[in-house]
Formats: sequence, C-alpha cells, structure tokens
Amino acid sequence: MIPYGRHFIEEDDIEAVAAQMRSGWLTQGPKVGEFEAAVAEYVGARYAIAVSNATAGLHLACLAAGVGPGDRVVTSPNSFVASANCAHYVGGVAEFVDIERDTLNIDPAALHERVRRGPALKAAIPVHFAGLPCDMPKIAEAALGAIIIEDAAHALGSRYRSGSRVGSCAHSDMAVFSFHPVKSIASGEGGIITTNREDLYRRLLRLRSHGINKLDDPYQHPQFAAQDGMRNRWYYEMQELGFNCRLTDMQAALGLSQLRKIDRFLARRRELSARYRQAFQSQPAGLRPAQSGGWGESANHLFVVRAPFEAHPGGRTAYMQKLYDRGYVTQVHYIPIPMHPYYARRGCSMASLPETVRYYREALSIPLFVGLTDEQQDQFIADARECLR
Repeated sequence: MIPYGRHFIEEDDIEAVAAQMRSGWLTQGPKVGEFEAAVAEYVGARYAIAVSNATAGLHLACLAAGVGPGDRVVTSPNSFVASANCAHYVGGVAEFVDIERDTLNIDPAALHERVRRGPALKAAIPVHFAGLPCDMPKIAEAALGAIIIEDAAHALGSRYRSGSRVGSCAHSDMAVFSFHPVKSIASGEGGIITTNREDLYRRLLRLRSHGINKLDDPYQHPQFAAQDGMRNRWYYEMQELGFNCRLTDMQAALGLSQLRKIDRFLARRRELSARYRQAFQSQPAGLRPAQSGGWGESANHLFVVRAPFEAHPGGRTAYMQKLYDRGYVTQVHYIPIPMHPYYARRGCSMASLPETVRYYREALSIPLFVGLTDEQQDQFIADARECLR
C-alpha cells in the first residue's frame, strides 16, 4: 500500500541511534542540547526547547504564555485537535475564525474582526497548514498584542515571504514543531518550541521537567541549598507545577541525523508537489490543488487536492475506497475542530466558517513523501483521474 505520508529512514539514521545507545546516555544527556542548538540555528531563533511531542509543546507554550482559566484563545478550525486542545488543557477557551480560500490558513481579516468585537483575546495560534506559512505580519497586527504561538507542526523548513524561516519568531512569541514520522524530519515522536524571549525559554525548561528550577534560576529556599558556604549537590527545587515532557537522547540522535538531510528532503517534496500541480492544475471539474496562493515557501508536508465529490456516486467515501482497492491510502486533513463532539458540546459550530465548510467537503490528501518515486506518482495520477470518472 502507498500511504499519504511516510518517514524516510536511511542506514546512517539507524547507526546514529545505535551509537547513542552505546554511548551510555539514553535520556537527559548531551544529545538533546545538541539537537536544540541545531534546530535553533537552522530556523534562526535564539532558543529551542525539545519536548516529547508537538502537542506537549503547544500545552507548555500556553502555560508559559500565561493562558489560564477563562482566557480566550483563537486558532484555525482547519487543523488537528491539538491546536485547540492546548488552550483547554490550561483552563482556557478555544475559539475559531475562518480560513482563507487560497491558503487554507487562518484569515487575518477574520481574526481582526474577532479581536475588534471582543471579548479580549489572550492568545492566537495560527496554523501553517500543510507547511504553507500564514501571513504572520498581518496576523501579528490583527492580534493587537495578544500572545502569538505558531503551530508549525507541518512547517519545519518553510520560509516566510521575507525569506526567514518559520520558527525564527519574527512575528510571534513562540513556534512549535513536530517530528512525528510523516513530518519534514522524524524522531519517532518529538517536538520543539522555539522563541527569542529568555523569560519564556527559562519557564519552558522548568515546565517540561516537573517545574524544577533550571539553569541559574535563583533558589526560593536558599537556606536549604548550601551548608557552611558549600553547595548541597543533591539539592533542587520544584518551583511550580510542571510535567515530564522531555525528549530522549535516542530521539535527539535520530532528529539530528535527519536534520542534516532536510534540504534534500525538502527539495524532493517540492519536486513531487510541482509534478502534482502540473498534472492537476487544469482540471476545474476534477481534482485540483487545494492551495493556490501563499505567503512564503511551503515545506510541503501534505499535498491536498479538492474535487466536487458530492456530485459523484458515493461521494468521497466511494472515491477513497476505489483508490484503496488500487493500493493507495488517502486521508482527509482535517475534520474541522468545531465539528468534534467535545467542541460542539461547548457551543462551537460551523455557522460562521463558510470557507472551512466548503474546503472540508472537497478535501483529500494524496501520497506525498520523500520515498515516493516518479513512477509511483505517475501511476497514482492516472488512477486518481480514472477513479473520479
């Protein structure tokens, strides 16, 4: 079966993990710091904090930003549920504004209207859907001082229109990446938060490790930290309620090995995406690329097509089954978050999200991954067209 996405692991990746296992460090060793430094340098941020997964990253980012009970957090309805769940983890309330038709990203004009009408907004979480950057300068302007956390789970390697990389946090307080196997690079699971703010960096370090003081944070009970002028080597303090969201050194070793290849991975994804665009760009009644505009260079995490499935017998369900019968696993990204029962019970609806509704009816994610060959892609294109007839 050919899936919509797949990791790309080579022998040197395997050897990197094996070498780490032989080193004596499995977790909480130096490799995590190496990985953090490499990612920070790659995206152009001052700090990077590795975490167990991007969901944990979003959770900790909300905590570090001071989101708390009753605080309003706006995000995109066209995303995985983690983009909204992170607000609820800390007692906040997730709200949704509509997406742009061409980019499928959060609409800055809709965000501005939400902020103008109130109630007050604590944070905004724009999502770089499929790796295509949001219009961050306009979003920052529309948010009017709210904390901005970029959900960049799809976007390692993406560039803003300015040329700087997503994650440099030029127009945000934090950005969160994912290293799930189908993303730009893989570390099994794993994620990272980037920021340029030292206060956020220090708090994120504590929050990911049980709330225990890190770096040179002052002790709150210094009388217990030393005796006769000599530091008590066993002493540490849990200064706030934190979590165990650490990345292992084994995962960091894999992530570092993969990061060294990211330019090659991105180039192949661009090439495959360009071939899809050429194949589907002139089919107004059939499959067509879902993202026709943008505010920068995409990492091409997904390739999504749109089609009027409701006009065909059996709709999208039957079409996906036809493709499955020919050996292809496709997917829909995503079921809009307000449609899920948890959010529907909390009063969320699709009534004010017409672009999201329209997109969801027509969307289909098709195979795109580094190991997909030209021959496999050509055969899929032919089968995809035939199955839609």
